[in-house]
Amino acid sequence: MKLSIALLALSAGCVSAFSTVGPTRSSTALFSTIEAPVESAEVAEKVPVVQMTRFDRIKANYKGPQIQITPEIEAEVGFSYASFDEAVAATDYNFNRNDIVKGTVVQYEKGGCIVDIGAKASAFLPLQEAALIQVQGVQIESLLDIDQEMSFEIISEEDENGQLMVSVRRIQYRQAWEEVEAKRDTDEAFEAECVSVNRGGAIFLVAGLRAFLPGSHLTGRLPDEDLIGQTLPLKFLEVNQDDNKLVVSNRRAVVEAQMEDLSRGDVIDGIVKALKPYGAFVEVGGMSGLLHISQISMDRINDLEAVLEPGQKIKCMIIDHDKVNGRIALSTKTLEPEPGDMIKDPQRVYEMAEETARVYLEKQEAERKKREASAKDIVLGLGDALDDLSAGMDSADESGGDDASDNLDSLLS
Repeated sequence: MKLSIALLALSAGCVSAFSTVGPTRSSTALFSTIEAPVESAEVAEKVPVVQMTRFDRIKANYKGPQIQITPEIEAEVGFSYASFDEAVAATDYNFNRNDIVKGTVVQYEKGGCIVDIGAKASAFLPLQEAALIQVQGVQIESLLDIDQEMSFEIISEEDENGQLMVSVRRIQYRQAWEEVEAKRDTDEAFEAECVSVNRGGAIFLVAGLRAFLPGSHLTGRLPDEDLIGQTLPLKFLEVNQDDNKLVVSNRRAVVEAQMEDLSRGDVIDGIVKALKPYGAFVEVGGMSGLLHISQISMDRINDLEAVLEPGQKIKCMIIDHDKVNGRIALSTKTLEPEPGDMIKDPQRVYEMAEETARVYLEKQEAERKKREASAKDIVLGLGDALDDLSAGMDSADESGGDDASDNLDSLLS
């Protein structure tokens, strides 16, 4: 009996749980058929937002005392804000990128300075554009002075505040290349300071431009840290503005300067730099000359290292030179008082070098004059023979030419 009552109660609860009777939510609350009103384009149009200038923003945020300019004050000074606006609007500020303009430095700013170039707004000169040559950590105050007037190049368009960006470095860069090309055309030697070194050579400042000096074109030393800060004579090897390439040579400047003062027969001091199977390379005034093994001594040399060694100071005579290519041929055997002295007693050779050279040159000059006299005698003798031949040919016309043929055969024999 109790089980039957429980089953009836359970079935009644299930029926009520799935029953459709009871409070229901209207579907109109979820799916409303009411449409929002649509604004017509003719009724409301979007108004473009005008961006405020820097001056307008400063003016809007200004909280200081306000000065009212009355018509009486404007009449007294003879000028008004309205007339100023009209004058500004009537002025043509035709500034374009890459234009060169005159300007005056008026104020230092963080990272640059303000320059008055006569535009609507002052121009800005960044620190990196203030000069072609700048050391690390330089300040704008050390590069330009207040109220300094100079030329500037416009390097940007106007920003939203009407401000332009200008440069001094780009003007100096073009002027530097013009100076470099002028020096290249004249091919004159110039001096420049070394600012850094690397494995391949050194960097020199030439008119504010970085020029590369290959290590092979540095005379008398290696490109080490001690070279930084030193000034050396240089000449150009390559100038190419399109590729921004500038190559210089110290050896060319030194060699050409030395070559102007050198001539055959001069006795000069040198230092042996290297030994080769065919001779020795001797540094002479920053140049490298060749002392061939056949020009060291009158006697045969079997062991070159027994006669010369690197670093040894010697005296030698210039017997030939090529000024175009900077090559010098040297000799010590022309300075030997006696054949073989360079092997037996080289110090005697160096002590008597000037006197021995004088005797050698006098002997060479006498032999030259003798050869010229012999050549002159040959030419005069040939002229006399040709005169005799001419006379013989004239007589041959009368006798039939047999004697002329005999004279010609005798002359050729």
